[in-house]
Amino acid sequence: MSAEFVDTNVFVYAHDGGAGLKHEKSVALLSRLFEDGIGILSVQVLAEFYAAATRKLGMRSEEAEGVIADLGAWAIHRPGHDSLLRACRLQRRYKIAWWDALVINSAIEMESRILWSEDLNDGQRYGPVTVRNPFR
Repeated sequence: MSAEFVDTNVFVYAHDGGAGLKHEKSVALLSRLFEDGIGILSVQVLAEFYAAATRKLGMRSEEAEGVIADLGAWAIHRPGHDSLLRACRLQRRYKIAWWDALVINSAIEMESRILWSEDLNDGQRYGPVTVRNPFR
């Protein structure tokens, strides 16, 4: 079974009880990935989640830290210098935002075929990675 990379917005909606259907779909997706042991993310996603959870969701720092600690069971991409250079090339090639290029590069380097995100176009391919919007 191929691993699946998850972008920050999915984690944020999973912890936002007021997000309605997006909350439900995020929780279901993350539960499946946890159960199957195929979830992947990056240090960037963890950092973005912490910032959004404490700022936008009003989550206590300790609670957000607990979520990050729990996600330590997942495969985590830790980009290095070469990763940043590859992300630069992706950003130029696809004319995408820098932060999106970093996420896509992390998914590629972790050999994921699926990137779950609402920030990119559903079905868009970036090399071997296909974006899937979990809310469609």
